[in-house]
Amino acid sequence: MIKPIMHDTEFLSQVALPATTADTAVITDLIDTLQANTDRCVGMAANMIGVNKRIIIVQMGILPVIMVNPKIIRHSNPYQTEEGCLSLVGQRSTKRYETIEVSYQDRQFKAQQQAFSGWVAQIIQHEIDHCEGILI
Repeated sequence: MIKPIMHDTEFLSQVALPATTADTAVITDLIDTLQANTDRCVGMAANMIGVNKRIIIVQMGILPVIMVNPKIIRHSNPYQTEEGCLSLVGQRSTKRYETIEVSYQDRQFKAQQQAFSGWVAQIIQHEIDHCEGILI
């Protein structure tokens, strides 16, 4: 189901709770909501649709990838950049890393670990910040 985008910064500033298999409907809602906003969005966290759980979706080429309970376990090559957010107005300066390694569960809740770089790494970092209650 396509959900409305959350703009309440008090809600968005909360640290997300771990996701469980009881949260599978949230995954479907994230997929639907990202697809409805592809003209202006390349990633989304569950709190952006009003659910305080550690679930993100990232558009990687033509495929949207779900990450449940993502955590950055390594990072290298910091840089400064400007980012926007569907939940917030305007662009903001933020620090990102060129390369990251993330541990997460896939949409079947199987453990995964993968390295990412460039634009995809930047999107993942932005969405994991949402899980941490960090607003750029």
